[in-house]
Amino acid sequence: MLNKGGNRDTTMMLMDRSVPGRVGVITPELDVPAAPLPDAALLRDSLPLPEVSEPEVVQYFTALSQLNFSIDTHFYPLGSCTMKYNPKVNDEVAFLPGFAGIHPQQPAEHSQGALELLYRLQGFLTEVTGMAATSLATLAGAHGELGGVLMMRAYHLAKGDTGRTKMGIPDSAHGTNPASAAMAGFDVVTIPSDADGNTDLAALREIVSDDLAGVMITLPSTLGLFDTNIVEVCRVVHQCGGLVYGDGANMNALLGRAKLGELGFDVCHLNLHKTFSTPHGGGGPGAGPVCCGEILAPFLAAPVVERNDAGQYTLAEPEQSIGKISGFHGNFGVLVRAYTYIRTLGAAGLQSISGNAVLNANYIMHTLKDIYALPYDRTCMHEVVFSADRQRERGVSGLEVAKRLLDYGFHAPTMYFPLIVHEALMIEPTESETKETLDAFIAALRAIDAEATNEPETVQHAPHTTPVSRLDEATAARRPVLRWEEPAAAD
Repeated sequence: MLNKGGNRDTTMMLMDRSVPGRVGVITPELDVPAAPLPDAALLRDSLPLPEVSEPEVVQYFTALSQLNFSIDTHFYPLGSCTMKYNPKVNDEVAFLPGFAGIHPQQPAEHSQGALELLYRLQGFLTEVTGMAATSLATLAGAHGELGGVLMMRAYHLAKGDTGRTKMGIPDSAHGTNPASAAMAGFDVVTIPSDADGNTDLAALREIVSDDLAGVMITLPSTLGLFDTNIVEVCRVVHQCGGLVYGDGANMNALLGRAKLGELGFDVCHLNLHKTFSTPHGGGGPGAGPVCCGEILAPFLAAPVVERNDAGQYTLAEPEQSIGKISGFHGNFGVLVRAYTYIRTLGAAGLQSISGNAVLNANYIMHTLKDIYALPYDRTCMHEVVFSADRQRERGVSGLEVAKRLLDYGFHAPTMYFPLIVHEALMIEPTESETKETLDAFIAALRAIDAEATNEPETVQHAPHTTPVSRLDEATAARRPVLRWEEPAAAD
C-alpha cells in the first residue's frame, strides 16, 4: 500500500509489513542461566510475531500516535473529566533523579526530600478543601471515593452504630458514586433533582432516618451546576447523625472560591488528574487523595506523612485507620506533578483557574443556547450540559452531532450523560482554552446545527475525515476482534 508520497502506508498493521528473516533488534548473549520454558501445554504457537525492522516499528507507532486526539493536539471538551493542559514543567520536576530514581522502600531518613514534598502537598490539599487532614494513598477518583466511604463506615461502626446501611446519592452524581457505596456495603438510595437541578430537599427528608449513613454529593453536579441547597443538605444529613461525602472531581470550578469543608462536607476526594493538571486517561496513572474533617481524620487510609518535633518527616498510620488501600505512599510521580502545579501557580493562580473555567463554560452556554436546548437555564459552573433534542427532531442525534465534530477537528464532548438529560451533550472547556479556540468550536456546533436542517445525511454518516469512519458499535462490543488475522486473498 502506498500513500500519496509514494511511501508505504505507515498505518499498515505490523503483521502486514512482516518479512521473514527481517530483524529489528539484536539481543545480547545471556549473562544469566537460561530458565526452562513452561510446560508445553501452556505454550501456543497461534500468536506469530511480526518480523520487521526497527524503523518500521517506530514509523508504525508514531503514525498511530498522530491519529489520536489529545489535549496537546486538539481542543478536548470532554465534560466532567477536565481534560486540561498538562504543563511540561511538571514532568521535568517529576523526572529529576531524586524523585524518579527513589525507591518507596528506602528508609525514611534517606527519603526526607520526597516525604517533605508529600507532607507539603497534604497541607495544600487540606487548605484547598477546607478540611483538617489528607491522605495521598488512593490512586484514582473512584479509589478515593471507596476510601472515603470506607472511612464513613468505620466511623459509624466505631460508635457502635451498626444500623446505618443506606447511602443517599443524587441522580446528578457521578456514576462511580453508587458503585463505591455498594462496594463499601451500603444500600444505595437515589435522590432526585428538583426543577432547578438542585438536590430535592423534600425527597432528601423522606430518606433521612437512623439507618442513613450519609449522602454522596458531586459539587458542582454533573449538570454543571452549583447546588444552592447544599448547606441545607448538609444540615439535614448531620441532624440525623449521617455524614456528607463530597465528590471533588469538579473542583476545577471551586478553587479559591469555595471550600467543601466550610460548606458542611465531612470528607471528599480530589482528582489530581483533573483539577491539578496531572496526566489523565489510558487507565492511569491517577491520584485521588482523600481530605476529611476532624472527626474522620483518625480513619484516613495509611500511610500519611507527619513531621516530628525534630523537623523530620515520618510515615504514620492514623489511630483508627481503615488501613492500607494501595501500595506504598500513593502514586508518587503524579503527586510530584500536582505539587509542582500548585507551587507554580500559587494561591492567586489557583483562584484564576476556577474563574476562567467558569467564564469559558458560561461563554459557550450563552452563545449556543439559542440553537441547542438548555435543560437548566441558569448560570453554570465549569461545564455546560445541552440537549440535542432540537436536532433530534430533524433526524440528527446527539451522538451524530458529536461524531460530526471530529470532522471539524474537535474531540467530541461527553454524550448521553448525565442520564437525567435527554440527548445530553456535556461540554467542559476548562481554563486552558483561548477565546479564539472557543469561538471556532462554537462556530462548528452552529454549522452542524445548520447541516441538521439542510443536509442531515452529512451529519448522520459522520465522521468523514477520520482514518476509520462509522463503526458497527454493537458488533464491536459483542464480538470484538482482538488479534490480527491473515487477510483474505483477493479474487
